[in-house]
Amino acid sequence: MAGGRISVHVTPRSARDEVAGWRGGELSVRVTSPPEGGKANAAVCRAVAAALGVPKSSVSVARGHASRHKLLEVDSLDDEAIRKILGEPAEPLF
Repeated sequence: MAGGRISVHVTPRSARDEVAGWRGGELSVRVTSPPEGGKANAAVCRAVAAALGVPKSSVSVARGHASRHKLLEVDSLDDEAIRKILGEPAEPLF
């Protein structure tokens, strides 16, 4: 099965780890971890994997390791399956 991709906007040092829904064309993900040493990236992958119901090893950061705007790759689901689970993204803000 081909992998899917998700654009995410990350808010580190939040009150809780959660997938907060679509923010324009990006999925808003809040994590309690600080953006140091890859801790926030790992927390984002865990939160998205939990929301999708896939193993955390199936989700990885493909682009944007040091940015709030990231592109995640999901090995075990294609784009259509991801949209069925998370819903359709809204129109891009810009």
